[in-house]
Amino acid sequence: MERPDAKRPAAAGTRPETEARYREALTLYRTTQLSLNEICRRTKTPAAAFRSYIRRVHRELMFARHGIGIAPEEARTARLRSQRGQSAAAHAKYGAAIDACGDPTYLEYNISQIAHLFRLSPSGLSRQLRAHFPEIIGRREEERLRRGLNDNLPRGAKRWCREQYAGAVELLRTTDTTIAAAAEACGVSLSGLREHLLAYHKDIVAKRSAKRKRGRATVLRGALTGRGTRHVPTPEQVEKYREAVRLYRTTALTQKEIAARTGVTPNGLHNHLRTWYPELILEHRGVKCSNRAAERKMRETKHYLKSTAAKYAGAIERLRSSGCPTAEVAREFGLNPEVFRMYLHEHEPALAAHLGMMRLPGGKRVSARSLEKYAEALRLYRTTGEPLRAIARRLDLVYNSLSGFIRRNCPEMIASRRA
Repeated sequence: MERPDAKRPAAAGTRPETEARYREALTLYRTTQLSLNEICRRTKTPAAAFRSYIRRVHRELMFARHGIGIAPEEARTARLRSQRGQSAAAHAKYGAAIDACGDPTYLEYNISQIAHLFRLSPSGLSRQLRAHFPEIIGRREEERLRRGLNDNLPRGAKRWCREQYAGAVELLRTTDTTIAAAAEACGVSLSGLREHLLAYHKDIVAKRSAKRKRGRATVLRGALTGRGTRHVPTPEQVEKYREAVRLYRTTALTQKEIAARTGVTPNGLHNHLRTWYPELILEHRGVKCSNRAAERKMRETKHYLKSTAAKYAGAIERLRSSGCPTAEVAREFGLNPEVFRMYLHEHEPALAAHLGMMRLPGGKRVSARSLEKYAEALRLYRTTGEPLRAIARRLDLVYNSLSGFIRRNCPEMIASRRA
């Protein structure tokens, strides 16, 4: 048998220094019934850090504290309690009394008397029965009434209790507000309202739980989250970044420039925009979409700023109106030709296709601009017997250029002429 104070090997996935830091607290947690807070106070260990360490590395000890024996490998995936079920600690405390409530032997006693028999709080036992075993209460009252053991005491919510919580219950039934907000708005006790809902309005609790389940991990601004709150920025955040968001929406300034002007940090502004205004970021990239589609579009679009669009606007207009080569226009405006071509293909695909390469019927690729330039000369050369030099002179084309274009790209025309 291993001694409690014996040194144990470091658990898998933890560093030796972490194991050494919590060794004394872990020994007390394993060998005593002291509360976790008392253990941390004695060993001068941060309670939150030690609690997280137990849950991640020594979950089997957490189960053992609640009287549940489980293998370490099973404890890694097992839950101590279901999302809304009775906890192991509550089951250990109230289990015997709850069994007595369902036992005909104790039928002559009411709930309060049974609680006193087991040295428990009557309100605590009643709360456990209403929350987790409501069928025991109904079955017990029916049997007591049949046997004539009814004490003629009123059951259910008292009239003054229903009136006190009526406003908060109606607010929770018709809106998505949180229980805490409803309690504050109606001036009632938060814990009292929560217990009133669990006991007498289980339909509201179930409906709200289903909504919160659907809202888990939501990223849509204004939508309901898994915590029951709305996914919206806090009033402090809205006020802090109000001017920065206005500048981002109405100007072509970069995020760094806006942060410098408004006195906020660039990272903070970037995270605020990314979280709450993804459609504005996409607007800077030249993409129009709703908030619902913004997150998906964010991953599909390349990051171009409004200032980038302004940078290329003059060159694009010159290219569209003059028909000059892309490289020549890029040099004229001091741009990198390859980067300019990439921008054209992504943001001006029609213009890029017009200026780009085209495939002839024979399979060869030629410049679209050159093909447009020599189209009439090719038609005349194919359909008439006029010499090529005369065609070039009539259309005001350079003979050597026209002849070279036909030799490179349309040799079948020359062959048909000779035949």
